[in-house]
Amino acid sequence: MASVVVPESRRDTVDIALVVPLGGPAGLFGPSAEACADLAVEDINAAGGILERPVRLHVVDAGAPLPRLAARIDEMVGRGVVDGVVGWHLSNARKVITPRTAGRVPYVYTTFYEGGEDSDGVYMVGETPEQQLFPALRWMRAEFGIRRWCVIGNDYVWPRETAGATVEYARTTDIDVVGAAFVPLGSRDFRAALELIRTSTAQGVLLFMVGADCAAFNAAFAAAGLDERRVRLSMMIGEDVLLAGGVDSARGLFTASGYFESVVSPASMAFGGRYAARYGRSAPALNNIGESCYEGLLLFASMAQRARSLELRAIERTASQVSYHGPRGEVSVRGAHTTQPVYVAGADLLQFEVHAQLTG
Repeated sequence: MASVVVPESRRDTVDIALVVPLGGPAGLFGPSAEACADLAVEDINAAGGILERPVRLHVVDAGAPLPRLAARIDEMVGRGVVDGVVGWHLSNARKVITPRTAGRVPYVYTTFYEGGEDSDGVYMVGETPEQQLFPALRWMRAEFGIRRWCVIGNDYVWPRETAGATVEYARTTDIDVVGAAFVPLGSRDFRAALELIRTSTAQGVLLFMVGADCAAFNAAFAAAGLDERRVRLSMMIGEDVLLAGGVDSARGLFTASGYFESVVSPASMAFGGRYAARYGRSAPALNNIGESCYEGLLLFASMAQRARSLELRAIERTASQVSYHGPRGEVSVRGAHTTQPVYVAGADLLQFEVHAQLTG
């Protein structure tokens, strides 16, 4: 791919590629991601848009085959169709997008991830393991005495690299990873993973599974009776996954995130109320993954407004001065990442109840 720098748009709109999964295992999160992104655009435009221009989204399917996704982003950026990229999607999608955006347009990746992303012009809304996973493990150790964990993940970059980071982290603590198994994306054959858990000394199961795969695994885990003595800490889960897995699969299930609808704060409650008023009772379940797309668009708008430009280098020069107030509270840019509160929550039937704010 040629390294082409697209001049700042002269359109009357600010156009952003919203890259979210519309199918595949992560497609479960697509409706909430689109709904939250649309709400963000409405709020941004009601406040005057970006650089006094209305924002317009172009939805791109992150669940498409990776070569097709990469080609689509390359075409949109190369032709100047979009001024930037924002979205929630899996890390394997991010890996093929960054070479198409690096040095060309801003790219806001909205989900927690395995860490280490340093491509030119990429900004991260989500938490790294140091901000989210490791404090949650410490909390589970302190609250429930959980020391021995078995890792079950989908077989791609985020679960593999996060599992490796967890093993390294565990060596500095009294926490142990006593086994690991990885299941192909889209698979429903969990027999080997369930047997590994059953025969291990693990007190808890650390889940790095995606959307519908996570829901199916949770149902199988409960059906096998493994929830009677073991807890689960799942790192990619929202209320929609709870609904898909069913009430019977929610016992002993925990997660950690920068946003839950049940966080009692004026910002969170106001956002939840606006979401319900906008979409009604048939709305996709509001969850941390969908909400991250709202955050990503707020971050994009805040960076462009601070720089008074959509040009990548101008944004880079002023990014460290950027902060905004959103559903998660006060969010500030630190390098390529953001700082924000992170909470641990447990499943209460088909919703999450926040137990504590974590400390890094």
